[in-house]
Amino acid sequence: MRSIAIINQKGGVGKTTTAVNVAAILARGGQHVLLLDLDPQAHATIHLGIELGDDDLSIYDVMVRNTPLAEVARGAAEKLVVIPSHVDLVGAEIELAGRAGRETILERVLQPYQQGFDFCFIDCAPSLGLLTINSLAAVREVIIPLQPHFLALQGLGRLLDTITLVRQALNPELRISGIVLCMFEKGTRLAQEVRDDVTRFVAGARPEEAWYGARVFSTTIRRNIKLAECPSFGRTIFDYAPSSHGAEDYRALAGEILATAGAVTRPPAPGGAATLPPVEPVPAVCSADEVKPLSDEVVAAPPFADSDSVEVSSALPEAESLPAEDAAAP
Repeated sequence: MRSIAIINQKGGVGKTTTAVNVAAILARGGQHVLLLDLDPQAHATIHLGIELGDDDLSIYDVMVRNTPLAEVARGAAEKLVVIPSHVDLVGAEIELAGRAGRETILERVLQPYQQGFDFCFIDCAPSLGLLTINSLAAVREVIIPLQPHFLALQGLGRLLDTITLVRQALNPELRISGIVLCMFEKGTRLAQEVRDDVTRFVAGARPEEAWYGARVFSTTIRRNIKLAECPSFGRTIFDYAPSSHGAEDYRALAGEILATAGAVTRPPAPGGAATLPPVEPVPAVCSADEVKPLSDEVVAAPPFADSDSVEVSSALPEAESLPAEDAAAP
């Protein structure tokens, strides 16, 4: 499973929009995708039309109350499974402050699920706190959405420092795989200058640096009103405005992400596929003996069943299959 954190401590740069729409189009193209909303604002959850009641479980229960991840999972579309967030998550950093191993809780929670999905995307909070540290400790790749203006460049330096520290202390395999420019206006000089500056910076990285080998994606996400409208309808851009520039750009970006390492082939799940209901716990696809215990603090859960049979949420229309040429677009 390729695990990717979509991160930027600056808000309003297209982070959630990128996480949701890339996950959605990859799922339409046949990839099995897990999308984890680790932002207390729950924007990715809302974007996909998932509404949580006061008694519904969320990632907060996983992080703080040791609830198995499978009990929180919801099917958002065919081959797309979502771990929703809730405003309660805002208090998680305080509640976890005294817990040993608090920086690696998410890593241990996700470990048993490596064979269940081709991709795991984590939509991170717009901060550099404990939740973001957990995300960086749990993944191998980082994609940074960046708005092309001066203040965004200033924040990028601090983010790279944080990624470097996490790589040194917690996750030596962590690397930045790409930077995507969002809300891009091709006709402006500023946008072109920022893109050139970021490209030169990445090209000059040393082998020991986390962004060595990263790419500035050739696909830029153009400013598009349809991308701003679709969350209010609980839909992805491919359901809301499939012929818009936003849909075209995210389809191309997903193709570039696939091309960076190729599609991941999962080993077949033993025992055949099982159904993942929207709320109920997911049936095991291997025996309990095959899952290593995590720790006294985090409850291990069996790997997800094959998500081919994920039940589509009633809040969303049935997704159409992505044509093969779009799924493989460079």
